[in-house]
Amino acid sequence: MKGTPSIRIASQYCGPPGTANGGYACGRLDNLTDYVSEVTLRRPPPLDKELEVQREGDELRLMDGGQLVASARPGDLEFAAPDPPEWEQAVEASRRFIGFRSHPFPGCFVCGPGRAAHDGLRIFAGRVGEEALFASPWIPDAELADAAGRVRNEFLWAALDCPGAFAVCGEAMRKVVLGRMTARIERDIRAGERCTVLAWPKGQDGRKSFSGTAIYNAGQELCAVADAVWIEIA
Repeated sequence: MKGTPSIRIASQYCGPPGTANGGYACGRLDNLTDYVSEVTLRRPPPLDKELEVQREGDELRLMDGGQLVASARPGDLEFAAPDPPEWEQAVEASRRFIGFRSHPFPGCFVCGPGRAAHDGLRIFAGRVGEEALFASPWIPDAELADAAGRVRNEFLWAALDCPGAFAVCGEAMRKVVLGRMTARIERDIRAGERCTVLAWPKGQDGRKSFSGTAIYNAGQELCAVADAVWIEIA
């Protein structure tokens, strides 16, 4: 495995106020693995703080002092993503993003309507027609890419995160936070490339809801997929 002794998440990459966006935090931990990661968030990841990475076998643990923040282990992700809608359909769906009417975390780096262009990802997944499918257009900024122009892994995980929350909410906004995420990157995405982010609900069990998400490129090739578990909070 690759690795560093610590992870520090800048305040720009927030989700709920004062804490990191869950998908971004999971992606940072996934950067240190050489497997398809199942990342479980045990508590909200703090911002602007050095978090120690500990290893035990194949498992990575992200620690805030003596408190476990997140853990990563080899995961299994075997499912087919739905076919993407046309770009114009994704644009139209994003206009129906329920977060425009009510959003529990308007400053979220990924889905917050309070973030300016080039400051957040501004991925606003809305329902595609009458289907149980949600979509948003996304054109990644150059600032999200490495020196070769490839969008960095942690931003792909972030993009795969929040649309799932709106898929499980449907038409009634609820306050849900990411509990667990498993993602697999299939192919590179380039900065400036026209992408479509999809999300769909996969069931509910009490306070837990389940979603799938995917990213397609301009050629409608599948680039990334994820499973997520969401926890409803008061």
